[in-house]
Amino acid sequence: MLSWAIVFLVVALVAGVFGFFGIAGAAVGIAKILFFLFLILFVISLIMGRRRSY
Repeated sequence: MLSWAIVFLVVALVAGVFGFFGIAGAAVGIAKILFFLFLILFVISLIMGRRRSY
């Protein structure tokens, strides 16, 4: 999932360079959502992993 966030970030950067600000804004928004979703799932997996080890 983190790879998708990076892909959308790259798409946003390329679109921003070429002047497609609407597309760049949408891609940045998607990248932010995916990044925070990945971060939340990562923290949950860390918490659940520590519970199993006890």
